[in-house]
Amino acid sequence: MKTSYFALERIKILFAFINIYLVWGATYFAITFALKGFPPFVLSGIRFITAGLILLIWRKLKKDKPLSIKNIGFAGISGILVLVGGTGMVSWAQQYISSSEAAILGATQPFFFILFDKKQWPTYFGKLSIILGLTIGFFGLILFINQRTTTAYQINENGSLQIIAYLVLIASAASWVIGALFSKRNSQKFQSSVYLNAAWQFIAAGIVTSSIAALQSDWETVQWNSISSEAWGGLSFLIFAGSLASYLSFSWLITKKPAALVSTFTYVNPVVAVLLGVIFLQEHISINQYLALFIILIGVLLTNLSTYKLPKAIRLKIFQFKLILAWFIGIRKYVRIIQLEA
Repeated sequence: MKTSYFALERIKILFAFINIYLVWGATYFAITFALKGFPPFVLSGIRFITAGLILLIWRKLKKDKPLSIKNIGFAGISGILVLVGGTGMVSWAQQYISSSEAAILGATQPFFFILFDKKQWPTYFGKLSIILGLTIGFFGLILFINQRTTTAYQINENGSLQIIAYLVLIASAASWVIGALFSKRNSQKFQSSVYLNAAWQFIAAGIVTSSIAALQSDWETVQWNSISSEAWGGLSFLIFAGSLASYLSFSWLITKKPAALVSTFTYVNPVVAVLLGVIFLQEHISINQYLALFIILIGVLLTNLSTYKLPKAIRLKIFQFKLILAWFIGIRKYVRIIQLEA
């Protein structure tokens, strides 16, 4: 009985990792198709409100205790920052740049966590690996932007819009982090169900993005009868796979596995997005862009290096290697001293 329970648990964990690795990485790919039928803020409005209502109905059937007005307000603020600023703006930016480029810039989120989490600055900036990681990641970002701004005007008359899209994506990553930190710091004040909190985050974000679409008269431009199956498919993927399955997997997985292990999706998502874009959308990625992606991911790895706990056996081997290295250096110095005296 215990064997079957643990086997089922392992399958659930594997499925959850597949969701946050592959599905979240594929959302950039899905947005490309969804934008063929929906303006970006209409797309985000439908996506978020639908996901939020589904979650609300589900938790109602589960008889969760309703959220207070304070809790709803708290969820709304974090939802606007994370979903409108951090996700909705990605859809807008992908009108002018490829899904691969959007994913590469999205990989900068971990750097903003360090820059904005002031309470942890003494810890963060007291570690060489984090400082080195920030420096390397910033260099990768500059390399990417420099490459694209150099070629944007040469290959596209809308080059200025591309540059704006890059800046919007950087601001989007920052907004996502600000919202996540806001949620983390206020979670103890407003105790509530994780899933109900997510539902109201989705609904608040859906209301805001729908309102932006209305102000721009985007709803009037949608030709509902001529929307392609590809666009409907992209929207459906974003609702059920991107906004529901992946988020629920992440929320559950973070209670089962170390946060450092779960956060490895940061490395995988842009790689998945780039591969899908190149293989299925024939998106062109230059050598410099690949290099920039690699440099950014190295920077992300270094900034998180101190949070990873190596197995005891590996730590022992590293310690033994340090002892041998110290002994070797000591012997070399001793021999050098003898030679000088001779």
